[in-house]
Amino acid sequence: MLTVKSIPAFNDNYIWLIHSPDNHCVVVDPGEAAPVLKVLEEEQMHLDAILITHHHHDHVGGLSELKRRYPNINIVAPADEPIPAISRSVEDGDQVEIFGERFMVLGVPGHTAGHVAYVGDGKLFCGDTLFSAGCGRLFEGTPEQMFHSLQKLAALPDETEVYCAHEYTSSNLAFALVAEQDNPHLQRYREEVSRLRAQGISTIPSTLKQEKLINPFLRCDQPSIKKSVANKATGNSDVETFAALRRWKDEF
Repeated sequence: MLTVKSIPAFNDNYIWLIHSPDNHCVVVDPGEAAPVLKVLEEEQMHLDAILITHHHHDHVGGLSELKRRYPNINIVAPADEPIPAISRSVEDGDQVEIFGERFMVLGVPGHTAGHVAYVGDGKLFCGDTLFSAGCGRLFEGTPEQMFHSLQKLAALPDETEVYCAHEYTSSNLAFALVAEQDNPHLQRYREEVSRLRAQGISTIPSTLKQEKLINPFLRCDQPSIKKSVANKATGNSDVETFAALRRWKDEF
């Protein structure tokens, strides 16, 4: 299996570095170049490729400098996003090979119109679509799109590791515990997250098994979630429940 290292960036971003045993690597969503270049130099790694999930600056801001330093680098990015200087455009159903492991490209619109995720080797790099205990805001997509994107991710194997792009877990849990107050898994997870963060330890990666137990946005079929948004939703379908939950979180 491939090894993944987190490179903290900005206040709460994670740039993911996937590396092979022979010190070659791929980075995911380099919002800034400096921390990536620092790790490459310190650990004497060679950067082979960059994977991009969507066009927001905190995910692509380091591209130009990394391209300048590594002119022959392969930049893989979603076809329907305005990202310059890419080597390969990908969309739902395409495949990308990383050090002998095949990664599937999943179209997951919602946060942005052309957002993609990459899944392979038991790992999911999902940008700002799915967070631990939360999901991304709907900047360009519809609630229906985001709901179906999250359902697509939830259909992956339970043991899949979730490498999202932000350390939002504590704040997401504050909302989740209001949305589903009697969920015992949530209460246990809050204690675990509090312990980790007190020690300065990342809460990411999570797993899909964990998220299905604690993430309200993956639990819109549950009576407890439907009840909590009953006075906010326009109907009782899972999509309407999701839409009401997302609006509530936006205002939380």
